[in-house]
Formats: sequence, C-alpha cells, structure tokens
Amino acid sequence: MRLRARVSGRVQGVGYRASVHRRISRLNVVGYVRNMPDGSVELDVQGEKAEVEKALKEAWEGSPFSAVESVDTEELTEPSGYGSFVIER
Repeated sequence: MRLRARVSGRVQGVGYRASVHRRISRLNVVGYVRNMPDGSVELDVQGEKAEVEKALKEAWEGSPFSAVESVDTEELTEPSGYGSFVIER
C-alpha cells in the first residue's frame, strides 16, 4: 500500500519532519517527508497496510511543538522507488 499525505497546521519550523522521520523510520515502510511551499508537509509512505496506518498515526502525532490540524491522504498505485524512509529537503 502507498499513500501520499498532506499535513496542515503548525508543522514547519517546529521539528515536525525530524520527529516524524525518527518514528516512521522504525516502521517497515519506505518513502519521504518534506516541507511544501504552502507551509504544509508532505509524506509519501509505502509498505504493508498496517505499517502505513501506523505511519499515519505518527503524522498526526507530530512533534512536541507542532499542531497538526489535518492529514489529507490519497492512495497511489505505482511503487515509490525509495529504499528507506528519508527527509527530503
């Protein structure tokens, strides 16, 4: 299963990417987390359904200083091409 998620709220400049990356990297998924120009953060996560669902829970959790307002997802069908879960800049 592969999902792309757009996370909105106070998620840039508050350690969100690093915190989410640290926790999602422990799961058996591949993909990325990156800041978007509009102030949101995008996650692309691929793996077994249960692992992807855990990653989405981590997206909602964020960092101690973030305030996630929404996580909008879309399911993708093509493989991501990533070998691990990374922070893209």
